[in-house]
Amino acid sequence: MREPALHHFARVAASHGGPEPGAPYADLWEWSVRDIDAFWTAVTEFCDMFWDVPPRAITDGKAMPGAAWFPGGRTNYVSRVFARPRAGIAVVGHDETGTTRTVSWTELEAQVSALAASLTRAGVTIGDRVVGYLPDRPEAIVAFLATASLGAVWAGCGTDLAADAALTRFDQLEPVCLIAASGHHHRGRWIDRIRDVDALRAGLPSLRATIVVGDEPVPGSDAMTWESAVVGQPGGAFAPTSVASEHPLWVLFSSGTTGPPKGIVHSHAGVVAEHLKTLRLFFDMNGGDQFFWYTTLNWMMWNLRLGGLLCGATVHCFDGAPTVRALWNVAERGRITHLGVSPGYLSASRDVALRPAAEFDLRSLRVLGCTGSVLTAAVHHWVADQLGESVAVSSTTGGTDVVSGFAGGVPGVDSRPGEIAARWLGVDMHAWSDEREALTDQVGELVITSPMPSMPTGFWNDPDDKRYRAAYFEYLPGVWRHGDWITVTGRGSVVVHGRSDATLNRHGIRMGSADICQAAEDLPDVVEALVVGLEESGGGYWMPMFVTLADGVELDETLTAKIREAVRDRVSPRHVPDDVIHAPGIPHTPTGKKLEVPVKNALRGLPLSPAQSTAIDRPDSMDFYQRTGDRRRSLGRTS
Repeated sequence: MREPALHHFARVAASHGGPEPGAPYADLWEWSVRDIDAFWTAVTEFCDMFWDVPPRAITDGKAMPGAAWFPGGRTNYVSRVFARPRAGIAVVGHDETGTTRTVSWTELEAQVSALAASLTRAGVTIGDRVVGYLPDRPEAIVAFLATASLGAVWAGCGTDLAADAALTRFDQLEPVCLIAASGHHHRGRWIDRIRDVDALRAGLPSLRATIVVGDEPVPGSDAMTWESAVVGQPGGAFAPTSVASEHPLWVLFSSGTTGPPKGIVHSHAGVVAEHLKTLRLFFDMNGGDQFFWYTTLNWMMWNLRLGGLLCGATVHCFDGAPTVRALWNVAERGRITHLGVSPGYLSASRDVALRPAAEFDLRSLRVLGCTGSVLTAAVHHWVADQLGESVAVSSTTGGTDVVSGFAGGVPGVDSRPGEIAARWLGVDMHAWSDEREALTDQVGELVITSPMPSMPTGFWNDPDDKRYRAAYFEYLPGVWRHGDWITVTGRGSVVVHGRSDATLNRHGIRMGSADICQAAEDLPDVVEALVVGLEESGGGYWMPMFVTLADGVELDETLTAKIREAVRDRVSPRHVPDDVIHAPGIPHTPTGKKLEVPVKNALRGLPLSPAQSTAIDRPDSMDFYQRTGDRRRSLGRTS
């Protein structure tokens, strides 16, 4: 059996002052956050970072926020992708009709070179913004790489968003070029987006060029076709523009559920270093591996999945709906070695009695990644039973903010169901008390106490960093506060309890919502649960649980009692909700996270803004919570 890359890295780390090879992983983690310079020197050496000009240091020595990474260095993300000749397939595009398209490494470089030349002729230059309104297809990867190769700044949205939602993100960037698709596949239908493309062009007056992917032209448009911009242009080897380490690579967007989406800026060198570390060391990814994580351009996993190219792996895309068999089909067709899905997808597979390893050829699969929400112990057990010991299950936690992860699976470290195996190297993450003390086996605030390379260089249109500091550093000056409740166990594993901005504070006792919901959701009649807490007049506190139920199930007194009993037994009597209410739906972000804060605001009578409504998968469901709050207030129980 091949030695995991992490074990090989441990020997490199030892040569830089790290613990002796064979030491417990906890010792390696402790060294990685104690001696940042030595650790990241070892990472960049082991992962073979590509520099046009080597940096003079790992950091400039400043504390957060404002620490600069790899000062003096010059590089380009795309230079690292094509740093050495590679044979075989670079990108595979699947769609729900069963069509598969492949792009070789040679073809990928030629297409990127050709599109970069077209963008240059259209006037795109270093620092300009190019935006993509695209489904998860190979063209989106080519568009990003071509943009980045010029030192221009990329931002993307999936065509599952309507034009208005994309505009709330794109217009703040004043982009000079739009690369857009005419439509996408969804549940056996072709969703035409030509009108949305036209609306984007009308709403972005800064545009100097538009490139349309697809057979349907924009009516009355002077837009270029993808074929004229790429296929009909000369390709071949090219030299990406060398940029400073901290030069903007892309802008990702916050969910927009608590205000207009914020543009989060990441750097070339910071992203390359962090993604190489994550994928090489913790997903054990190598050249020739087959990497598919279901995502859209709206989610940071699209950006992280691109990191497979940095490792020489083949990256797989999917244009279609993630129906209960669709992603397992892609895993079989693509002989996927590294598969990423959401806990909700795994739950849906379990609920229809799917048997993945028996019904699909998954013999190539080595790693199953899972993120977006909490992977419950029950679902983890099901996955392990179905896939067997040869597949490592890596439940991870991280965020768009750092376009990476904080904790997840670690080769050689056991993963207990319901827990995340360990904090990743270089991530100085702790559960803190209100007194700024690190807690063990107790719930605390997720904080990062040392800088990471992929932390944002700032927010877009935030020249004095006021909004950036307020988002992460205002509550605990000099410390990154992520907004989650977690427990770091005595074994070094991590349990995520839910968002701290949706904290339940009943009778002075703070509680996370995830534990309460899991107790209810493990009942066969309950599909999903959401718990919120609201302060009410006269010092009261109302903590309702909203549930959606399996087909044909009604919320009667018996089921209500079962839910209460499950919470009492699994969590504690103080966690039992005041009311259990049948809801028509639980709202989520596009990535599947439950939205406690917008529900709390709706119950308080606060309306959704247009920007917020575009960030919720079912904005119509918010009417139910508004009406529930109205009835509560009519009884004189308003907060």
